[in-house]
Amino acid sequence: QVQLVESGGGLVQAGGSLRLACAASGRTRSSYTMGWFRQAPGKEREFVAGISWSGGSTYYADSVKGRFSISRDNAKTTVYLQMNSLKPEDTAVYYCARTLRVLTTNIEDFGSWGQGTQVTVSS
Repeated sequence: QVQLVESGGGLVQAGGSLRLACAASGRTRSSYTMGWFRQAPGKEREFVAGISWSGGSTYYADSVKGRFSISRDNAKTTVYLQMNSLKPEDTAVYYCARTLRVLTTNIEDFGSWGQGTQVTVSS
């Protein structure tokens, strides 16, 4: 079993940056794709970014493309989400999760959800 723990959230002004981290512990040896999702108040959880096991493939929601960047460390235990040019509409709880499927954005394909980290962007 694997545990995912997100960190790095906080309050930032519009135009600012934050770097989120998702640390995995437990059974991390399988070749999982990792994903970041977010959920704003009153809205459904939505896909933000994903990265393949090797780190060679990344993919993003249109709303964050060009502003956010996903990466993972060589040990494959931590996944990062660098968020630049933040907007008030990026305010949400951000979650990481994993999947055995390749390059999927379907929330139903993901599991082992972390507890989330709050990101608040002020205007």
